[in-house]
Amino acid sequence: MKLIKYTTFLFSLLVALTYQQVEAQQKGVITGKVIDESGAPLEFANVGIRKISLGGVTDENGSFVIQNVPLGTHSLTASLIGFEMQQTKIEVTGANLSPSYNFVLSESAASLGEVVVSGTMKEVSKLDSPVPVEVYSANFFRSNPTPSVFESLQNVNGVRPQINCNVCNTGDIHINGLEGPYTMVLIDGMPIVSGLSSVYGLTGIPQALIERIEIVKGPASTLYGSEAVGGLINIITKKPASAPLVSADVFSTDWGDVNTDLGLRYNLTEKTQGLLGINYFNYQNPIDKNGDGFTDVTLQNRISIFNKFNFDRKSGKDFSVAGRYVYEDRWGGEMDWTSEYRGGDEIYAESIYTNRWEMFGVYQLPVDELINFQFSTNGHSQNSVYGDSPYIADQYIGFGQLTWNKPLKEHDLLFGMAYRYTFYDDNTPATTDANNLNEPSITHLPGAFLQDEITFNDNHKILMGMRYDYNSLHGSIFSPRINYKWTSDNRNNVVRMSVGNGYRVANVFTEDHAALTGAREVVFDGELAPETSWNANLNIVKKIYTSSQVFISLDGSAFYTYFNNAILPDYETDPNKIIYGNLDGHAVSKGASLNVEMSWVNGLNIIAGGTLMDVSVTENDVTYRQLLTERFSGVWSIGYTIPSIALTVDYTGNLYGPMRLPLLGALDDRPGYSPWYSLQNVQLSKRLTSKWEVYGGVKNLLNFTPAANSIARAFDPFDRNVVFDGGGQVVPTPENPTALTFDPSYVYAPNQGRRAFLGVRFTID
Repeated sequence: MKLIKYTTFLFSLLVALTYQQVEAQQKGVITGKVIDESGAPLEFANVGIRKISLGGVTDENGSFVIQNVPLGTHSLTASLIGFEMQQTKIEVTGANLSPSYNFVLSESAASLGEVVVSGTMKEVSKLDSPVPVEVYSANFFRSNPTPSVFESLQNVNGVRPQINCNVCNTGDIHINGLEGPYTMVLIDGMPIVSGLSSVYGLTGIPQALIERIEIVKGPASTLYGSEAVGGLINIITKKPASAPLVSADVFSTDWGDVNTDLGLRYNLTEKTQGLLGINYFNYQNPIDKNGDGFTDVTLQNRISIFNKFNFDRKSGKDFSVAGRYVYEDRWGGEMDWTSEYRGGDEIYAESIYTNRWEMFGVYQLPVDELINFQFSTNGHSQNSVYGDSPYIADQYIGFGQLTWNKPLKEHDLLFGMAYRYTFYDDNTPATTDANNLNEPSITHLPGAFLQDEITFNDNHKILMGMRYDYNSLHGSIFSPRINYKWTSDNRNNVVRMSVGNGYRVANVFTEDHAALTGAREVVFDGELAPETSWNANLNIVKKIYTSSQVFISLDGSAFYTYFNNAILPDYETDPNKIIYGNLDGHAVSKGASLNVEMSWVNGLNIIAGGTLMDVSVTENDVTYRQLLTERFSGVWSIGYTIPSIALTVDYTGNLYGPMRLPLLGALDDRPGYSPWYSLQNVQLSKRLTSKWEVYGGVKNLLNFTPAANSIARAFDPFDRNVVFDGGGQVVPTPENPTALTFDPSYVYAPNQGRRAFLGVRFTID
């Protein structure tokens, strides 16, 4: 019996060994290498046959070996985070024949940062640009949907939307601690130059039509002129050919506001493609959760219509024209205010009617050389009352620019000539002459610039530029700059250094942005001279691909800007005035920032950043911190997609350090600095079909709002019980022991607390 068992065992073993030998003879081996476009080996790339879950990982030489491959034809795939996946058919015919295949992977658009134009006025990949440009896609902003681009920018490191008035909620964009007038706003590379562009230029743009947003931190005056001292924001809209046929995005919160974005692609003629976008925002629900008697958020009724045309030309050269119209009716104030009290002194409110139109475009001349004519024009009419103080203003701006791009062997030259015309008129003393007669402000600003991008080799590049402008009010202004870029052989390390000059000419409409609150008078201390600055910037980018298939991108910068003739608002000399004048001294903005992006193959993505900065003013040998500027800010966006149920979870937020706040005098008992605070949001997005998506979540999870006493003397908005001395200073009284006046400029964060939101998106490609 035992003999039979042993015989059976030996026979089974012999059969198994024979089968394995036969099976081995029926399987083969695949070998090869994975390299990038420059020929450098790519380590940790995944290479395999997904259908049968067979594969391997490349070594430090980019080599891979896949054994025990069944005979036949297979789809072999190579992938690495940060690169475009590549697939090929390969045939395995026998164990003694090892087919070999070399993959050449191209960096993905996400890794390259897509194409950017803001740094050099020419389309280049972000990696190749000698000017550091931060690029944020439309998907980045979808993780925290907002009714305007202005609010969306709260998720960008070093960029902070600043609310300047607790009542009317107007604001501007701070880049690295510099106020809104230092930031230029562009659409499709064209300046929508206007004093209020950082407010109205960033509201009412249908976000469904936004392709990406490019941000340059630091002076860009060499290419873009005045208003680009601190940086620029370039909103790139979709091209009609690449936009969805129909898109809609509607969401609402439990506060009662509704935002609607609509997009439509159409053919006007056989050779004319159109892109129409409509944004409508409505909020008509007065809420006063902090109990100060004033609306926490302004009530708004806003509509914006955007249309863009692309014309197909036989030559294939560019020709596009776009226009936008924005109308807004907004008000904030005492809870029992209605429109019948507008402009009166019974019930206080700040009511703003805005009409704004814009047109811009580009036409490539029908010549052999690459010559573009670009233009933009806008008109802005504002009819506002701040309590019983009316403010009626009109501004018209025309801008034209001719550029010639001439590539040579090692040089890439860009020549440009520009002209800007500005007309401004209002009902304030700012536009009256010595005889107290109305005298609108008219400014002519011709200019010319030259840029030379010198490429020594694949590793070294220098960009030099200079610009000359002649301002009809202030005379000649010259702004040079130089940039250097070094790239490692494997393109995973980039160093950029730059030194540049910026300038800013005071704009009445700009300076009024923080002052038109009805509580303070705008005063200009003499003729404002142009403000100039010198900036140095160091930017280092490093990309890391780990063995666990995690892509890590590190982007760090250090910056230093020195200002002469700085134009700063003085809130503290007189509690009833904001005084604008040239600083008798200098101002400095310095700091460092770091952006970190991490992506896992399982769908987890983390983007985080932090900025440390010190913005100071030195006057009469005394140095102090600039108002409303934090020393630290941080942002994060964490997203995870569960493919099996098509569900995405997004957690976004920001953190701000203390800011020095504008007090109304030595007796003002409110804190002189804001507290640390954080605004955090969570969102769930569920894709139902290829066309439908629903999303919802909670904004301001921590329910943070500023203190209820942010509006000084909210109970006496017309200062009826305030006593002033002969010099206009407030006299302390038993009823007003802290010598305050009504003032809503003590503001650093939105008053809107926790709220739930729900939305739906519909897209037909």
